[in-house]
Amino acid sequence: MEFNDIKELIGIIDSSNLRSFELSNNGAFIKMSKNTAETASTNAPVVVAETLSTQEKQVVVQKTEISEKPKAESLSGNVVKAPLVGTFYASSAPGKPNFVSVGSKVKKGDVLCIIEAMKIMNEVVSEFDGEVAQVLATPEALVEYGQPLFRIV
Repeated sequence: MEFNDIKELIGIIDSSNLRSFELSNNGAFIKMSKNTAETASTNAPVVVAETLSTQEKQVVVQKTEISEKPKAESLSGNVVKAPLVGTFYASSAPGKPNFVSVGSKVKKGDVLCIIEAMKIMNEVVSEFDGEVAQVLATPEALVEYGQPLFRIV
C-alpha cells in the first residue's frame, strides 16, 4: 500500500461515522480509531452542558499582569517593540540573570529578551547599538504586538 493510498484512506475514515477501522493487506496491518471523547460530546450535548457547569464551579482565577503600554511617540531614543503577542521573559530561565538591564551596553543583534507565544520561545534582538535606558515591560507579563519593550540611547 502506498503512502498516498493511506492518506486517502485516512480522509475517508475521518469523514465517515466509523469510530475505528482495521485493514490487513499483503502482510501490512493498519488500525485507525477516532477520538471517542469528541464523538461522545457531539452525540450528547446535554452531558456536555452539565460538564461545563460543573467545571465552572471549579475554575481557579489566575491573575495575569498585562504590562502598561507606554506610547512609543513619547519615548526619546530608539525603541525596541514587541514583534508578536506573547509572554515577556527578561531571562532564559527562572533564577538566571536577565539578558539586559538598565545601563547594559548592547550591539545590533544582541538578545534583549524572550517572548513566548504558543509554547515557542522567540528571541527579541536589538535593532540598535547603544545603552539600555529603560526596560518598559514587566517580566512574565503579556505584551502586545508593537508594544515598546526597551528604550536604547
